[in-house]
Amino acid sequence: MNDASEVLEQPALSADQVAEYLAQNPDFFTEHTWLLEKLYVPHQRGTTVSLVERQTSLLRERNQQLHGHMAELIDAAKYNDVQFDKTKRMVLALLEAATLDDVAVAIEESLCRDFYGDETELLLFSEKALKSNGIRTLARAEDSLVQPLIETNLPSCGQLSEAMNRFLFQDRSVKVQSAAVVPLVKGETLGLLAIGSHDANYFQSSQGTLFLSYVGEVLSRVLFRILREQEA
Repeated sequence: MNDASEVLEQPALSADQVAEYLAQNPDFFTEHTWLLEKLYVPHQRGTTVSLVERQTSLLRERNQQLHGHMAELIDAAKYNDVQFDKTKRMVLALLEAATLDDVAVAIEESLCRDFYGDETELLLFSEKALKSNGIRTLARAEDSLVQPLIETNLPSCGQLSEAMNRFLFQDRSVKVQSAAVVPLVKGETLGLLAIGSHDANYFQSSQGTLFLSYVGEVLSRVLFRILREQEA
């Protein structure tokens, strides 16, 4: 038997074991600061930086990303606040409307002044003439051209066909390059609200229609009330 003490070989630690240990002991380098002078992490540009510098760089990058995300959220909140104020003014004006002419004025002022629409057109389906100078009246038989817009019961945005554009905006259609069309429904289809823009990219088929749907629901209820009052 050898008098020398036998040296027992310990199995080498794997990289995963080292990483797991450091993850479970995040303060390891606090008690072994001398190791920081020997540890280096390759930088993406090929240079070398200390572990602390690399960690600081990563934290700085994450902070910048969070700051950018926060700025986007703040901008979106400010935009929504402005949209809410504009929508509130329009809804209040509609609720105060006693006649169809009042409705036409409220729509014109709100959509053109606050929401930057260049043209507006309010069409109602009726077999008899309505008491309004600012609203067009169409018989049911005349709505075949816009029937696809009516059947969806949902707002649609984008560039209209030349025939549909002329039907909705008449002599102003030559200036309208894009439009939003909102069906007005309360039990049955009462009519259409058309908003036109001189900018071909202002209304696009990919844009959201939540605001337009809300406008359509409010306007439909106001028109339904006024029309029933006129029939009484």
